[in-house]
Amino acid sequence: MKVHEYQAKELFRQFNIPVPEGRVAHTVEEAVQVAQGLAGPKYVVKAQIHAGGRGKGGGVKVVSSLDEVKTAAEAILGMQLVTHQTGPEGQTVRKLLIENGSAIDKELYISIILDRAVSKPVIMASTEGGMDIEEVAEKTPEKIVREYIDPLQGIQPYNARKIAFALGIPASCFKETVQLIMGLYNCFWQKDCSLVEVNPLVITTDGQIIALDGKVNIDDNALYRHKDIADMRDEHEEDPLEVEASRYHLNYIKLDGNVGCMVNGAGLAMATMDIIKLYGAAPANFLDVGGSASEEAIENAFRILLSDQEVKAVLINIFGGILRCDKFASGVVAAAKNLNVTLPIVVRMKGTNVEEGQQILRDSGLAFEVADTMQEAAEKVAGAVKNPVVA
Repeated sequence: MKVHEYQAKELFRQFNIPVPEGRVAHTVEEAVQVAQGLAGPKYVVKAQIHAGGRGKGGGVKVVSSLDEVKTAAEAILGMQLVTHQTGPEGQTVRKLLIENGSAIDKELYISIILDRAVSKPVIMASTEGGMDIEEVAEKTPEKIVREYIDPLQGIQPYNARKIAFALGIPASCFKETVQLIMGLYNCFWQKDCSLVEVNPLVITTDGQIIALDGKVNIDDNALYRHKDIADMRDEHEEDPLEVEASRYHLNYIKLDGNVGCMVNGAGLAMATMDIIKLYGAAPANFLDVGGSASEEAIENAFRILLSDQEVKAVLINIFGGILRCDKFASGVVAAAKNLNVTLPIVVRMKGTNVEEGQQILRDSGLAFEVADTMQEAAEKVAGAVKNPVVA
């Protein structure tokens, strides 16, 4: 789960990580009120959406008066902000973060993620703050330093000092930087984060170290341990179909293709999407219904698939284990009848009670295409979207 920048900074404050003074605003009037309570004389008006590149898209303004705060808030609030991470459709700005401006002397980068290759958290830092880290990694990878943390020991002061030395932190704020790095790691670990990022991390002209920006992603599987963070969820920032799927504990991610996919098992789902592409079509989604899906779950999955107007055909690929093929077939038939499904549906099943499941589909009176192999299923569904039958 992603959170907004202002929410990330609320988490940072819990770990004594210095951030600019500021507060969220939902209206232009509230933005001016927040600014009135800040020291000034510079203010920063920031769009709050779950995407990077806000400044390049016009979603961040540095201003010098309350009147300019109002003008900037009027321009940004409600705009459809397009960045390299939102896609061409952009994202509607519903909230602003109003902060004190900072006199920046140097911009740095720091983040913490889990490196699954070595099963350890890794702190990544660079002197090239303010830039897209992907660009730094591509053009000047030597400017990125990495420090792996033993998850059993946790971060030690020497880990943080190595990062601070590599960044060339001056003596005037070296101790504070070490404390900040340790605070970021403790936030990452204690809040079950999958990402903590500060870009830029700045040294000000008066020698302070400040997390000028903040990005925090939380592991969805750990949200039950963090009700305060779960309450930060902003469904406006998520795809409506993904939000709907999460209510029924379905693993759904919308994609840009035209073949709706319903699969049980993440690995099988990935293989299914690959073979759809191999045969010239494109998956419209990732959807894993899980190993013990009920008829209700299957119907909800169908409904969500069909809510995507781009879907022109559906491929169902099931391995019957805990979820027997006959049980799944009965659920599919019931869902198709309840929802009056008219799109082509290709079904490939293997595993427990597969013959019984296939017979249920053939006896349903519905136009299911039954395939024995993934190759046959992919060929059939690709043909259905390339050569649709016109009623």
